[in-house]
Amino acid sequence: MEFTMIPIKRLFLSVTTSAALLAGGVTAEARDFRLGLITPPPHIWTQAANDFATELNEKSDGEHRVSVFPAQQLGNEAQMVQQLQTGALDMAFLTIAEMSNRVPDFGALYTPYLVEDIDQAAALLRSDAASKLLDQLPGGVGVVGIGYGMAGMRQVLSRESVDGPVDLEGKKLRITPFEPIRDFYNVVGAAPTPLPLPGVYDALANGQVDAIDMDFDSILILKFYERADNLLISNHMMFPMVGVVSGRVWRQLSDEDKSLIQTTMKTHLDSVIDRFQAQEKDQERQLRELNINISEADRSMFSEAIESWESIWSEKAPALDSLRQAAGELKGS
Repeated sequence: MEFTMIPIKRLFLSVTTSAALLAGGVTAEARDFRLGLITPPPHIWTQAANDFATELNEKSDGEHRVSVFPAQQLGNEAQMVQQLQTGALDMAFLTIAEMSNRVPDFGALYTPYLVEDIDQAAALLRSDAASKLLDQLPGGVGVVGIGYGMAGMRQVLSRESVDGPVDLEGKKLRITPFEPIRDFYNVVGAAPTPLPLPGVYDALANGQVDAIDMDFDSILILKFYERADNLLISNHMMFPMVGVVSGRVWRQLSDEDKSLIQTTMKTHLDSVIDRFQAQEKDQERQLRELNINISEADRSMFSEAIESWESIWSEKAPALDSLRQAAGELKGS
């Protein structure tokens, strides 16, 4: 029988590596990640995802790559969440809408007139009350929440003149498909109509919908004002986004990679908030300078709808109390 001599150094490395694996340790390894989102390439969310991909590749010395799939290339948000749960998709930037469909507490972030403007919205998303909601994602959805982004405050753009909630009664109004915003427009008296973002322009053009719930940024970039020239500036709702990593994928990562992904993605999520804050007033000015009809509404005009909405969601989303308290402190500061 022949014996092969194994160098002591190699034997030591083999033993220690095996011990680490038996102990459940995870070693760093190069990864090709996939990140999905629903927004088109020009959108700030997509730009931030691409910037995150570039920086993660640089900070990992080329070991990690992130391929970004915008504009629902991997399916709608419900389908992407399913992929995240199985590990088929690694990361995503998702509207809070989809989270609220699975963890109702997130619906509280869509409370009508919870905040007065985009600055308060940004501050609330950076508050402890909002951060605590992320703790529910691993158990409730199977993903790890890294942090929040946002879009601008919500407005109503319509084919016919709208001066307040009474003018929305019976109107087919495009919404992001989730319960809090659907319930809001139901109590207003409109006919909320879920529709993917890429189909909105044509839907306005052919009369499939009469109006849309949208922010200044998308109205301008996607030129929805070409098909609907009546803008109701209401600032009635904030529109958060969350950056997530698949829970299955997260468990496979080393502590070093978790930290790198977390800090890098959080930086770019914060940049999304900063950019929307910085551009909101200028984009409102740009829209006012276009040849469209503009009217304004405030909380008092929606008071009955707000009361009805909160009667529904105060039981569904216990977090509403803590978020309302945090928002009240911001308003008083």
